[in-house]
Amino acid sequence: MTPPGRRGIGRWLRRLALGGLGLALLVGAGDHLLPPDLGRLTPSTRVMAANGAVLRAFLTAEGAWRLPGDPAAVDPFYLALLQAFEDRRFASHPGVDPLAVARALGQWLANGKVISGASTLTMQTVRLLDPRPERTIAAKLVEMVRAVQLEAHLGKTGVLGAYLTLAPFGGNLEGVRAGSLAWLGKDPRRLTPGEAALLVALPQAPEALRPDRHPAAARAARDKVLERAVRDGLLDPAQAREAKAEPVPTTRRPMPFSAPHLTERLAAGAPAGAPIATTIDEGLQNRLERLARRVAVPLGPGQSLALLAAESASGRILASVGSPDYLDPERVGAIDMTRAVRSPGSALKPLLYGMAFERHIVHPETLMIDRPTRFGAYTPANFGDAHWGEVSVREALAQSLNVPAVMLLDRLGPLAFATRLQSAGIALRLPKGVERPGLPLALGGLGVRLEDLVGLFAAIDAGGAAPPLRALAGAPLPARRVLEPAAAWQVADILAGSPPPPGMILADLRQGGRTVAFKTGTSYGFRDAWAVGFDGKVTIGVWVGRPDGTPSPGAFGRATAAPLLFQAFEALEGRPPPPRSRPDGVFIGANGDLPPPLRRLDGEPPRAGRRLAVDRDALTIAFPPDGSVLDPASLVDGLALSARGGQRPLTWLVDGRPLVSPAFARTARWMPPSLPRGGALAVRVSVVDAGGQGDTAQVWIGQSPP
Repeated sequence: MTPPGRRGIGRWLRRLALGGLGLALLVGAGDHLLPPDLGRLTPSTRVMAANGAVLRAFLTAEGAWRLPGDPAAVDPFYLALLQAFEDRRFASHPGVDPLAVARALGQWLANGKVISGASTLTMQTVRLLDPRPERTIAAKLVEMVRAVQLEAHLGKTGVLGAYLTLAPFGGNLEGVRAGSLAWLGKDPRRLTPGEAALLVALPQAPEALRPDRHPAAARAARDKVLERAVRDGLLDPAQAREAKAEPVPTTRRPMPFSAPHLTERLAAGAPAGAPIATTIDEGLQNRLERLARRVAVPLGPGQSLALLAAESASGRILASVGSPDYLDPERVGAIDMTRAVRSPGSALKPLLYGMAFERHIVHPETLMIDRPTRFGAYTPANFGDAHWGEVSVREALAQSLNVPAVMLLDRLGPLAFATRLQSAGIALRLPKGVERPGLPLALGGLGVRLEDLVGLFAAIDAGGAAPPLRALAGAPLPARRVLEPAAAWQVADILAGSPPPPGMILADLRQGGRTVAFKTGTSYGFRDAWAVGFDGKVTIGVWVGRPDGTPSPGAFGRATAAPLLFQAFEALEGRPPPPRSRPDGVFIGANGDLPPPLRRLDGEPPRAGRRLAVDRDALTIAFPPDGSVLDPASLVDGLALSARGGQRPLTWLVDGRPLVSPAFARTARWMPPSLPRGGALAVRVSVVDAGGQGDTAQVWIGQSPP
């Protein structure tokens, strides 16, 4: 178009431009009265790993992948190249570049057509926030006004961040981070010169320059940006030639889709556009997902698996794999098997044995008889129906023998065991028609989740107490006490000696200095195969089976789940933790060194007709009372211990170590160690009778505890 009366119209346009700039400044000053509409800046809801990487993003209401653009998280060379190509005076103008406006007007007047525009990055951002089809002078003036207002409202960093969030990169990709992930397969934090130039070029014509559809056009546009970089001194010619030799991507990569079950659950309760920070270790999550896909292939159709890894002491979930492939309908991959309720088989036995250690019913070296035994109407059988005869408690747990476990639960009481499970955060999900917990609890007669088992084993690994598992970043929840430290250490010590899976030897399990204590489980009918283990720092759980609950004949925990467990531990990075230190209260000795009541556990509880001496009252500690505070000066001759009730002979223990006391006496004496002035000592006094009953008192010697 040729403007009539160039001299007059030119003077008019210059005045109009200056008036527009003045008006823009005036409106910008009144930003607080009419703030700009920033609604389109609402990004995709995204779930991030602990390192800030996107695990999964969700489409916006408009159907766009829109990831927030933080200038601090983008390669500085890209930012320099963007400003050199789009708006070299971005840092100094108020949103509108007067020099660029004057240059554009002069070129139009001299040539009768538009030679170059005067649009700044801020003005482009205004159009991205409020797209309008009009390209008139009046529309351009409104755009200038809004650009100045936007600068006043957001500042330079905010404007740049808005552009980096909304810039189009083809299809439904918005923002440099979405564009970089889709076209380059990585975050834009570190880019090569060629990659940076491509990302600068694409928003010029996002559909015409789509690398997957128009790679030649994308290359030409990228090279044009590189030539500008040479002219502006950002690159030398040799660097530009090297950048031009970089290939242009020709495929669009899918957006991140890690931990899909977990991220879906977390996003469901979050506001639209909210960033969700998690505890997930991105590298470990990706490695375990690849492992799950690889291992699932030979399992066959319809079979699924799940993996869950957590930091034992903090409860932070490091990786969560709910299925081998979320999108696989044959494996019902959309079901999160880390949270599915299934029978644990023998996987709860460690807690059962730990409770028996706490109550001094048995010691790891106590002998038991594994033989066919009836418990009322219940007759448990071992896996494979074989029985071992006389075994130590250590062997019974390591070999996962069923009859000894039921024998211990019979001594403890199913209700006490169920109560401990609930205190560990495990809901009591009994089979349909079962109203009260019974002896089948020892062998998987309830429903649990993989999350439950990992949380339980994490507490054992952490010395008996750990916070509940959590996937959201933040402070850990209060710890829950599952077992006393001594009992937890004894359980971990036994599990560290569990027999290796078929085809592996003990040296394989400890390669690289990592010792894994683990337990397996197989539910009735081969419906579920479990393996859960820990190494002193991390706890990992594995489930293998069919999501529909049908049997998988021949698939049992030690052969199916345990090998996968050890492959998962191999995926951990970093040095293995040091060996566990033995806590106070752990007595180490052979069976013959144990107090007589702990040397052997009969196959059934002692009955009145079989007792050598009968005391009808329950065994209790008469002195010292539980929770008492004693003055060291009163203990010059030692601490006198006395008990009431129970079946003699009695065995006294202080911090797990047996005392020598007269046979059939109800009293004993213990000499406390010398304490420095002002010192204090916590003591755990226990007594066990011949029938396996016990009582414990916690005593404080010295100043009152804080």
